[in-house]
Amino acid sequence: MTTHSRGTALLLLVGGLIGTLASGVLTHDRIRTLEDPLFTPGCNVNAVLSCGDVMTTWQGNLLGFPNMLLGVAGFAALSGLGIALVAGARFPRWLWRGLWAGIAAGFAFTVWLVGQCLYVIGALCPWCMVVWAVMIPLFWYVTRHLSGPGSRLRALPHWLVPLTAYGVVAVLILTEFGSRLL
Repeated sequence: MTTHSRGTALLLLVGGLIGTLASGVLTHDRIRTLEDPLFTPGCNVNAVLSCGDVMTTWQGNLLGFPNMLLGVAGFAALSGLGIALVAGARFPRWLWRGLWAGIAAGFAFTVWLVGQCLYVIGALCPWCMVVWAVMIPLFWYVTRHLSGPGSRLRALPHWLVPLTAYGVVAVLILTEFGSRLL
């Protein structure tokens, strides 16, 4: 396994585990809010950092059920694929393309949710932001992994795109919420 492939395998495993944890905590808290309307999720920090305000919106239940259930399933699958790759499995190109399509859909959904949280809902979910932080490198590194050896994507420093994306999200958050975060 090349260093590039090993890094991608570890990213799928670790990113999948982190995403599963964040989605699992959100699922637990959502179930608790459905059982007890007075329950306050632990990630409700203030008026801006508030999982409860995000998870109860239509955006938090876009397909008619809580979005975090998609995260539990999707990230668990990524973890499983990461384990297989770390153990030495080799995937055919069609599986990698399918994996990329799933991650790209998840990334697009994440970008949409970032915009909804910032400009429509007016609140940030800390556990959702963990998912955002995981989706950025997953999308970039799997995209880069699938690019050809002479691709412009591989000519860029591997850290540049994720770091830039984190910076853009941070600036958008600070611009929208500023001092209200603390």
